[in-house]
Amino acid sequence: MKKQLAIVLALTLSGAAFAEDSVADIWKAKCQSCHGADGKAKTKMGEKEKIADLTDAGWQKRHSDEKIRDYITNGSKENPKMKPFKDKLTPEQIDALVKHVRSLSSESAAAPAK
Repeated sequence: MKKQLAIVLALTLSGAAFAEDSVADIWKAKCQSCHGADGKAKTKMGEKEKIADLTDAGWQKRHSDEKIRDYITNGSKENPKMKPFKDKLTPEQIDALVKHVRSLSSESAAAPAK
């Protein structure tokens, strides 16, 4: 019984680590060139396009998870450089990116807009 529990626990934890690596890989491949590794948009493209600092608590509070999901899925009307990823990412990958964006908050207790 203990051996089975250990196997289940190991598989569960390895899946969580894999999912986290996947989000990091997706961020690096699809988001980092504009938003930066840390989400502050202190990149050449981020500064040129005046991309918002995703770590800013005010930005986090003004944008619901649904709005962030919509930006990733359908692109941004405010900045056409932010292309839609609906045909490039799965819904699960988009959800993982939404959680990642939330984790960037400079104020970990920032309450998202409803």
